[in-house]
Amino acid sequence: MTAEADFLRTTRDSYDAIADGYASWTRDELAARPLERGLLTAFAELAAADGGGLPLADAGCGTGRVTAFLHGLGLGLDVFGIDLAPGMLAAARRDHPGLRFEEGSLLDLPSADASLGGLLAWYSTIHVPDEELPRAFAEFHRVLAPGAPVLLGFQVGDEPLRLTEALGEEVALVFHRRQPERVAALLREAGLEVRSLVRRERETDGPFPERTPQGFVLARRPTVSGGCEDGDIDTAD
Repeated sequence: MTAEADFLRTTRDSYDAIADGYASWTRDELAARPLERGLLTAFAELAAADGGGLPLADAGCGTGRVTAFLHGLGLGLDVFGIDLAPGMLAAARRDHPGLRFEEGSLLDLPSADASLGGLLAWYSTIHVPDEELPRAFAEFHRVLAPGAPVLLGFQVGDEPLRLTEALGEEVALVFHRRQPERVAALLREAGLEVRSLVRRERETDGPFPERTPQGFVLARRPTVSGGCEDGDIDTAD
């Protein structure tokens, strides 16, 4: 068995330390972000249509607020969450007792091959170093059923942000900012078809201020071998 990557350990410990404060801080975040709700809803509808009735995983679910949002859409999806940090999972199970949450890493998802009808990575790949991102995307390809969609949300930029304090606790978190086109290229290299890219600005003030633009990439596991066609890709600012 290989040794656990340092970034997994430090990310887990950091989120365990802030789990309760994070749950309180983000509880109403989606209510303030209609575009994100629309993207998540569109993704869930694709999973309901193209996922073959298989479960949908929120990979890096944190305290489960987005898992609960997807479940609450009433599309009949079997939605469950996966997260690295036991403290975040404890908060998710406390706040959303009717949903299923499992411990796992983006580098080693606790799902069988081709067993998922959709996968969401909502601001979870931001903690994966560049050199490990192809491994994570290979895992996405492995667990998705043919035709099933994957949606990524992340921060756009070229330099990482490093935090040593968050919500009054000592942490060691690295936020890897990436350009949407780079993320799309790596998804293609993992054998996934990229369907849409979105880059947008967010508010720099208010209850949930942002330091950078945000990126969203929608892809899917192909139903047959081969890459995507350029005409399938839409971009938006």
